[in-house]
Amino acid sequence: MYSDVSIAGDPLALPHLLPPVRQHPATVAEFAGLARSIAADRSRWAPLVRYDATTRWYARLQTGPGYEVWLLSWLPGQGSGLHDHGPSAGVLTVVRGTLSERARGASGGMTTRVLTAGHQRAFAEGYVHEVVNDSLEPAVTVHVYFPGLTEMTPHACTGGGDAVARAEGTPGASTAPPAPAAPAGR
Repeated sequence: MYSDVSIAGDPLALPHLLPPVRQHPATVAEFAGLARSIAADRSRWAPLVRYDATTRWYARLQTGPGYEVWLLSWLPGQGSGLHDHGPSAGVLTVVRGTLSERARGASGGMTTRVLTAGHQRAFAEGYVHEVVNDSLEPAVTVHVYFPGLTEMTPHACTGGGDAVARAEGTPGASTAPPAPAAPAGR
């Protein structure tokens, strides 16, 4: 007597019967997992890190449908300034060093967090924050933005530092950093 398995074969061996495996992340949890997996793979990012005494250094590590991954380095005293990411949400993962994040809370006041290696922050569209290396050692972070980063709008502090207002007319407002040339040795 013949069974369905003997006629059609093992259904698990037939890829066309299985749901397609997604190639790219689609949820915040999956983007956070992508950032963690890249952060854990030091051989992927550590040889690329460069430090620039005049500004934060950054390099795009990866792109996919609707997202991009950036590697940033922060020397002591370097910071991002208060900004948002336009229509992008994101995940920031500290892979080396210590950073301070100052963010606008739900009440409009500012909160400060210390982020050390291994800390991860996920944020939604419209999130306003500033990240600063106020330690004595360099820091390195991995950032995932979805959709890909197209804007980085500067904000200014007013009213004693608690209220945040968009810095209209600021040079470079509403533009993402230019994509740098590939680091030497890449």
